[in-house]
Amino acid sequence: MSDTAAAAEETLIHVLWINAGLSCDGDSVALTAATQPTIEEIALGALPGLPKIAVHWPLIDFECGPEGGADDFLEWFRKADRGELEPFVLVVEGSIPNEKIHDSDGYWCGFGNNPDGQPITTSEWLDRLTPKATAVVAVGTCATYGGIHAMAGNPTGAMGVPDYLGWDWKSKAGLPIVCVPGCPIQPDNLSETLTYLLYQATGQAPMIPLDEALRPTWLFGTTVHEGCDRAGYYEEADFATEYGSPKCIVKLGCWGPVVKCNVPKRGWINGVGGCPNVGGICIGCTMPGFPDKFMPFMDEPPGGKLSTTAVGVYGSVIRSLRKITGHTVDREPAWRTPSQTLTTGATRTW
Repeated sequence: MSDTAAAAEETLIHVLWINAGLSCDGDSVALTAATQPTIEEIALGALPGLPKIAVHWPLIDFECGPEGGADDFLEWFRKADRGELEPFVLVVEGSIPNEKIHDSDGYWCGFGNNPDGQPITTSEWLDRLTPKATAVVAVGTCATYGGIHAMAGNPTGAMGVPDYLGWDWKSKAGLPIVCVPGCPIQPDNLSETLTYLLYQATGQAPMIPLDEALRPTWLFGTTVHEGCDRAGYYEEADFATEYGSPKCIVKLGCWGPVVKCNVPKRGWINGVGGCPNVGGICIGCTMPGFPDKFMPFMDEPPGGKLSTTAVGVYGSVIRSLRKITGHTVDREPAWRTPSQTLTTGATRTW
């Protein structure tokens, strides 16, 4: 083991998880299904060189129970606020409502109370903790880009963490906000990202590569279409007209050709599942424009009408040519028969 890895294993990194934004906690639940690596492998430091971590996550933390109660659990967040927890990674789940647009005697969402009994809003926790965090991870589409709660007509003015902090925000360690979108997240995408950040925090990995929407590039660098088993049908303009068909489902409302997501390749749990893999259309939940720019769902995308019309001529020709070629190569050569005469073209030398 290298000196860096050995030193990392002696490091204790706290992971503070706030799931008190506007959300359904679906990302927390999804992470429990991760397999590459599992959350248990991360928490127990079972991977080579992985630093020790202490996870303060409402879904699993025993301090949320009846004996310790919420006060013991929240004390870790108060320690971080006082600068007594170093280093720590802040994970945020759920969109951030705009606390400036409601009546002064109310609030949209909070996470625990101050000593005087008054609620601490989620945005106030972000104001307190993000300047002290080594890294900030926005988990799920709500936390990354606002998601369902930020769609047109919402009364809370909800937004994602990058909208709230600023898209150019950097942690004290120089890290941008790391966004892992999905409604919910693909479990391994998040566990892999957290693992990368833990290695980076201990000097064992370079700066995490992110795209313009702050997504890890190795996870969100290709489109759903590029990894989809149905892409060959699209190329031949062979489109499904009803659900249950194995053909391309663009005309049924799938946005896969433009959506950045690796689910068709990675599956959902342990390599199994994934929206188009099981016949479901892609509705663009990993994209900053979700949901407004992808509605109405289950209706052929506007761009799809143009592209499928264009590919129709090309695809029908290609499909016809391939049938001819397929018919030719689907038959054995003529010389493979029992005969008294050598007909393979070989020249006898005996």
